Amino acid sequence: MNARTWPAEAEPDAPARPPLVRELLLVAGLFLVYKFGRRLATGHTAEAFRNAHHVWDGERALRLPDEGTVQSLLLHGDWLVHGANTYYAAVHFPATVAFLAWLYLRRPAHYVWSRRVLAAVTGAALVLHVAFPLAPPRMLGTAGLIDTARVFGPSVYGPPRADHLSNQFAAMPSLHFGWALMLAIGLIVAGRSRWRWLWLLHPLVTLLVIVGTANHYWLDVFVATALLGLALVAVRPPHATHGADGVRGTHRPRRAVPRRRPAVRHEPEPHELVGAGR
Repeated sequence: MNARTWPAEAEPDAPARPPLVRELLLVAGLFLVYKFGRRLATGHTAEAFRNAHHVWDGERALRLPDEGTVQSLLLHGDWLVHGANTYYAAVHFPATVAFLAWLYLRRPAHYVWSRRVLAAVTGAALVLHVAFPLAPPRMLGTAGLIDTARVFGPSVYGPPRADHLSNQFAAMPSLHFGWALMLAIGLIVAGRSRWRWLWLLHPLVTLLVIVGTANHYWLDVFVATALLGLALVAVRPPHATHGADGVRGTHRPRRAVPRRRPAVRHEPEPHELVGAGR
């Protein structure tokens, strides 16, 4: 009996793509829960500024670079600081949505993994936002930094007292950086191009932008990285294998093909040899 072969695009063990409507509702629900949860941290202005002073003094005690050093680089040209503000306002959320959409269509197993990691990081960040309200460095007068979005534009925030759509006292951790770093890691793990390591430029640029525009402290970035590291340990990625050409791909076990037993050669008996010689 001939063994049945399965083409690569129709392997029965390939990971199934989750239902689209369910995933849209799930992601939208997580986003709404996060936005609502952030609102729970509003109204703690005094505590947010006390924590900001503690963070600023702690960074100086740790001899971390002054955020003003990065901002001074952006202030060399209006186009540069305007570009940084635009990157902060326009890239963060659309890039994450595009990342999840591409994984959903092309790498379903990696999509589920990445969605779980992002959900874990965002949930942990929400707890910290409520437990540790923190005013960003652009609001801290002793820092001597400029609110570049308000001065040069564009800005996604209004005056804190009149801004009812966002919580500006949720600087720690920086989900801008946490999501950007996960985007790069996810595309590197799921990608097959030798150039996929260039995706690390996205979190690097995000780091310079969020610090240079005075929206986050260095410690916000460190905490976001630590939370992402814990999430990556807790949520295991899909197994990967390397083919004969060295291309990395998702492990998909193939159906075992039964082997034919070798034909047994009949050895003649001695009396048959005698009869054959007559």
